[in-house]
Amino acid sequence: MDNRFKSVVRIFTQRRIVPILIKSLVWIGIIVAWWIILALVVDMPAEYKVRHSTDDLRVQLDEMSIRYDSLNNILDNVAKRDENVFRKLFESNPYDLNIDNDDERIALHEQLIEMNNDDLSDMLSSRMQNAITEEKELIRSYEDLRYNTLNGVLSIDCVPAIQPVNNQQLTLLAAGKKPLINPFHRAIREHHGVDYLVPEGTAVFATADGVVKTLSEKNTSHGKAITISHGNGYETSYSHLLDIRVKKGQKVKRGDIIALSGNSGLSFVPHLHYEVILNDTRVDPVHYFFLELNPEEYQQMIRIALSSMQSFD
Repeated sequence: MDNRFKSVVRIFTQRRIVPILIKSLVWIGIIVAWWIILALVVDMPAEYKVRHSTDDLRVQLDEMSIRYDSLNNILDNVAKRDENVFRKLFESNPYDLNIDNDDERIALHEQLIEMNNDDLSDMLSSRMQNAITEEKELIRSYEDLRYNTLNGVLSIDCVPAIQPVNNQQLTLLAAGKKPLINPFHRAIREHHGVDYLVPEGTAVFATADGVVKTLSEKNTSHGKAITISHGNGYETSYSHLLDIRVKKGQKVKRGDIIALSGNSGLSFVPHLHYEVILNDTRVDPVHYFFLELNPEEYQQMIRIALSSMQSFD
């Protein structure tokens, strides 16, 4: 009787447990599947925040890419317009000092190989004669310079020969002496000096010994400005100043601080406008930095001056 009872209880228990176990496993599977579906379809708050944290950055990147392409097109158009203006004004192609002359040397080498001895001799004689003529002209100019220096006619200290601001890295020159787009009239106008893009309060130096000829404290197009007479036909001018540190008639030495740069007058941004005048003619100041620049730096300054497209005054 007891064995039969135990057997019945065992069968009943197995029949109850197995369905419950199966149902439990099925429900667990359903819950896990539902959780996976929710995880794949619906973001939790933390996941949503992480997933969408870069959406704004992606939109900004797309907008910046579009703007970058637009600016590139504008720069290309401006460069082409600048080249066309240069050709119209000077009837020649713009300078490009970055072009390597390897092709010219190769062409010359091939030309020399194809020439016979008589042609080579004639070409050598012609070049030697030209070199002798140039040497005589150079010696004569040196003798004139030596005579003028020894007799007090010309002093090297009175020749503008440094930059008016500290520009050792050659990164501050922003506009050269050439026809440029005027920022106020939006038209091509002759720019008579060079512009240094420097913050207000930058020290401005006298570029040669001389005497302060004129001071301008009025709000004219040049703003606060200084003109220094160096003798021998040389003058220099410094415009758009913040503060003038010299007086009219005062003697100055090369390297003296004469003013602080500013944004006075008709000035687009804070900068210094610097000019060199020789015998009442404005000349290119870039050619008067020879005490500071070696040949490579001089070439770099010329590239910078030629690449500028807009003045700041």
